[in-house]
Amino acid sequence: MLRLALIFAFLLAHPAAQATRDIEFARPGGTPLLMDVSIPEGEGPHPAVILVHGGGWEAGDKSTYITPWFPMLTDARLAWFSVNYRLAPLHPHPAAVQDIEAAITFIRDHARSYRIDPAKVALMGESAGGHLAALVGSRAESTLAAVVSFYGVHDIPLWAEQRGRMPENIAKYLAGADPLEASPVRYIRRSMPPHLFVHGTRDAGVPIEQSTSMCERMTAAGARCEVVRVEGAPHGVENWEKNPQWQDYKPKVVQWLKEVLR
Repeated sequence: MLRLALIFAFLLAHPAAQATRDIEFARPGGTPLLMDVSIPEGEGPHPAVILVHGGGWEAGDKSTYITPWFPMLTDARLAWFSVNYRLAPLHPHPAAVQDIEAAITFIRDHARSYRIDPAKVALMGESAGGHLAALVGSRAESTLAAVVSFYGVHDIPLWAEQRGRMPENIAKYLAGADPLEASPVRYIRRSMPPHLFVHGTRDAGVPIEQSTSMCERMTAAGARCEVVRVEGAPHGVENWEKNPQWQDYKPKVVQWLKEVLR
């Protein structure tokens, strides 16, 4: 607690401080969960985006796969929190969901210290993190202001059908859990937060239909959603950095976030 208090004091005394690393936000079963934090200058309160990394539910951490987002959000003067979560197969579903929900609670509980608006918190993830962001955002327990899912798996049974079998990594993550129960599509309802889906049209790992179908079903239910198609792009925002045309998503995502969170 003393370490946490010192971090908060530093943030308050240095409003331009960015990327404060390794803040513990939970310790489920003795496993410390850490996050990195970037807060814009000014008194705020600022809108905030919680970032969820990919890695097939079994790899990665808060500093991998999503690094192109850090300067994008910092330059847009949006607060961001990049969070760790427990990984499969040691920690199967719903451990990761519980960890992300714990991060949301922690960040909201300390909103004043971080100079953020607890009512303007979005969740953004890529790949496995996109699935988890959409799942947390779609569940009734969540009260997020917005969700951004980059090429996430939103319908696990459909994904298994598209791949011709249940992929090994999602099978390890599920560990016998109901695939539909772990699918964001299961929780579609009118009152769910607005969703933005960002997907490459040549994604061989997660077909773009995972996003377009989810948005179509949300629209039919009366919920708000949009799809940003990244023409010709494969899987992974780090891969998109190789082609300037594949980075057109950045201003679109920033504009959408600012409109939804304003």
